Amino acid sequence: MEDYRKKIDEVDGKLLASFIERMGIAADIGRYKKEHHRSVMDKKREREKLFNIISESPEEMKRYTPILFSLLFEMSRNYQQRIIGIDTELTEKISGAIENTPKLFPAGVNVACQGAEGANSQIAADKLFKNANIMYFSNFEAVFKAVEQGFCRYGVVPVENSTAGSVNSVYDLMMDHHFYITRSIRLKVDHNLLARPGVKLEDIKEIYSHEQALNQCSEFLSRLEGVKLIPVENTATAARMVSESEDMHIAALASRSCADYYSLNCLWPSVQDKDNNYTRFICISKDLEIYPGADRTSLMVILPHEAGSLYKLLSRFYALDINLNKLESRPLPEREFEFMFYFDLDTPVYSKELLELLAELPETVEEFHYLGSYSEVV
Repeated sequence: MEDYRKKIDEVDGKLLASFIERMGIAADIGRYKKEHHRSVMDKKREREKLFNIISESPEEMKRYTPILFSLLFEMSRNYQQRIIGIDTELTEKISGAIENTPKLFPAGVNVACQGAEGANSQIAADKLFKNANIMYFSNFEAVFKAVEQGFCRYGVVPVENSTAGSVNSVYDLMMDHHFYITRSIRLKVDHNLLARPGVKLEDIKEIYSHEQALNQCSEFLSRLEGVKLIPVENTATAARMVSESEDMHIAALASRSCADYYSLNCLWPSVQDKDNNYTRFICISKDLEIYPGADRTSLMVILPHEAGSLYKLLSRFYALDINLNKLESRPLPEREFEFMFYFDLDTPVYSKELLELLAELPETVEEFHYLGSYSEVV
């Protein structure tokens, strides 16, 4: 074994020397490209070179060779990008937003939420803002339009739940509206069975709530025989409907604050399947605002419909030592078998690595949207 290890050490030494030499040549190429205003990415050259390398590789190594050399190509491009520079229209816009955004998150502003008083979106908005004027809208699209048309400076919408998963309609709207995320918050969500005073559990024939809330309480609801589950647009809307109705056989799944606000009794508290039930909300704005402490960045990326395109992008994150907090895919309605990928990157907006990534992306993906850099409130 020691003899084998010595041989490995010798080979590794040669590999390191060759790697250093190769990167030095890549740097010379980068300087040439900078002088002659050439693009870092040369897809034709990389494709031809990778084909030749794989062709010369022994059969048993053909599955490993492209992985090694794709990573080498990635690091070479990154090194060249550093030499050429990272100043692009987007990186300059980000630098401008960092400089011009106020140091403190705003307080008394108009904020759009979906639902009604007592909704989890309202609770999230109250935690994000001090003295916000919250305006309610019937659906998520109306929230986006309210911000787009200037009725509200911000909107607060849910994007994912720890139990039920992503809110796909919000991701779809993020594709349609070029907005930015200015902050996010993780909110612990408790669902309570609420009914009018005098109603008992055995009286309940129908339960109203948001579809995700019903999904998050499936274990409890499965024990209620003969009860009809009726989804509505929001948990707070469900509570308001029960409050305004004279029907003594209906109930709602909603927050504790809804019980207080709509004068309902809590028949059963915290009926969600899991106690660690969290929903993540994002605060969206029309203009790019980057507040101090922004350590998370979100991107939407459309990749070429070809083998290895996602791997190549992920290897770029790896080469730049950028960690992913989230990776989500959504089908593109107008394209068969093609997807948009949503990334949450765990990296400060001030890091050079992030700016390098953003400078490189236009040449490596089909399309991408920078959704903002922000911090998350827990």
